[in-house]
Amino acid sequence: MRRGGGGTIVNIASTMAHVSTAFYAPCTAGKWAVRGLTKTAALELGRDNIRVNSIHPGVVSTPLINEPTVAGQPAIADFYSPDPFAIPRLAEPSDITRLLLFITSQDASFATGSEFVLDGGLLLGPALQPESGIAA
Repeated sequence: MRRGGGGTIVNIASTMAHVSTAFYAPCTAGKWAVRGLTKTAALELGRDNIRVNSIHPGVVSTPLINEPTVAGQPAIADFYSPDPFAIPRLAEPSDITRLLLFITSQDASFATGSEFVLDGGLLLGPALQPESGIAA
């Protein structure tokens, strides 16, 4: 990338890089490490015209969520609901793709070392419900 005059690196982490999740220590530790790697690489590579950012998706509607991972067990989607999110749906892979295309475009040419959380408000906590005005 240096020889080519620069470029863009986008690391994919997850919302687990921002909160702890019981029983997922290896995954959580790895996602936190991606945050540190992204920021360090941004500092080290910025003067070479290489931007480094990260995307932190929440729950994405993929086979991992929608299909059982173990025969005879329910899929995660069977007991997980995005209803309390500010945007009450799961992300679609195309949501991640559109953000990735933006981050790698010239429209984001000043972004480096940045973390783009794409979670429909998951990390914000329960949203107000329109009909009642109270949190879910």
